[in-house]
Amino acid sequence: MFFSPIDGKAATSLVRGKQVVAPSDEGAVGLPTEGEKKQCLFLNSIILKGNENMTEYKLKYGCNPNQNPARIHMDGKELPFEILNGAAGYINLLDAFNSWQLVKELKEATGRPSAASFKHVSPAGAAVSQPLSAVERKVCMVPDDLELSPIAEAYVRARGCDRVSSFGDFAALSDECDASVAKFLVKEVSDGIIAPSYTDEALEILKAKRRGNYLIIKIDPNYQPEEMETKQVFGIKFEQKRNNAKLTMDLFNDMPTKIKDIPEIAKIDLLISLITLKYTQSNSVCFAMGGQTIGVGAGQQSRIHCTRLAGNKADNLWLRHNEKVLNLPFIDGLRKCEADNAIDLYISDEYEDLLKDGVWQRYFTACPEPFTKEEKEEWHKQMTNVALGSDAFFPFEDNIERAVRSGVKYIAQPGGSVRDGAVIECCDNFGIAMAMTGIRLFHH
Repeated sequence: MFFSPIDGKAATSLVRGKQVVAPSDEGAVGLPTEGEKKQCLFLNSIILKGNENMTEYKLKYGCNPNQNPARIHMDGKELPFEILNGAAGYINLLDAFNSWQLVKELKEATGRPSAASFKHVSPAGAAVSQPLSAVERKVCMVPDDLELSPIAEAYVRARGCDRVSSFGDFAALSDECDASVAKFLVKEVSDGIIAPSYTDEALEILKAKRRGNYLIIKIDPNYQPEEMETKQVFGIKFEQKRNNAKLTMDLFNDMPTKIKDIPEIAKIDLLISLITLKYTQSNSVCFAMGGQTIGVGAGQQSRIHCTRLAGNKADNLWLRHNEKVLNLPFIDGLRKCEADNAIDLYISDEYEDLLKDGVWQRYFTACPEPFTKEEKEEWHKQMTNVALGSDAFFPFEDNIERAVRSGVKYIAQPGGSVRDGAVIECCDNFGIAMAMTGIRLFHH
């Protein structure tokens, strides 16, 4: 049974008798004193002594601090994870368990070490292991002296998909977390990590993160949930079969478009996009290329808005590969997150706000030249062979027309719209190969 001292409250929510203690990387109000920090660490150590064979875990609070008390349990069954460091909140664990499912399934589907960067119960990025070029290392802000293991390659790519959205993320690894991952992650703003195991060196590095409060979760890789799942909304219980549909390359056999050839690497990208969508808040569309997601559009009521959001993120990632962005003259000592925000503004239509006198000096040693609209358009012409997955059918051709602008050549979507014929014709006009999977992937 899980043991929790002082009325069952997690260590980091105990000091001062209120719900604020451990400072967050995203910024916290009322930082603890040195004495309070020591008290937090002591209480955490007590909690973790009872972490073996636990059947219940008391959370810091629910979705919001006013939603307290909060806990997780499995009706008396042993929980399939261990908290190796830190104290978990409600959203922390939603991110952890959803992201773990994603990377586990991605590893099973591709055979490659896989990783995800999760934020607010949707992936900011997901990827499989693939060596990074010198340019990609720079885009993903990998230190020059850091050698990347296969699982580190996967996480670096996953986080690099959308570094702005990954600020304060939850990291998920399909394979053991090694020192390579830890050395990269310790310099990033992140709330926690979930993996099946950790090397001693990796654990030592990560335990020092966030003033000793970094959340580290070890998941049982052999755990299989029950086939039926239950949730409660407004006091009413919903019960359904889990979405355990297996996503494989067999899904791409039904191709109603004139072009029916999808290269192996594009099929892997399509699988990455679909598996990512399976654990993304609906509605959602995902762009993928080179073994990673490059843009995720999640939670929009309109399909075209999903496609625009994902496409805009993919476009921004592509712009980050341009020499003008790669060679921005950042001042020494600038934090990665500040550089990410500056890049995001520099490549946007609001770049003038960054280049104003009195502003650019905060980030650069010299004022950068503007990245003009014409230069961006010319650079985007080189973006091609992008794969796109959708968790539901495309009702109108405008989704295809927007996708083409971001270099999409391959599409996987369920089909089933009364306007499938018009969408297929639109794909044929643009030379796109499209597979109808027959599987919807809504996730709420």
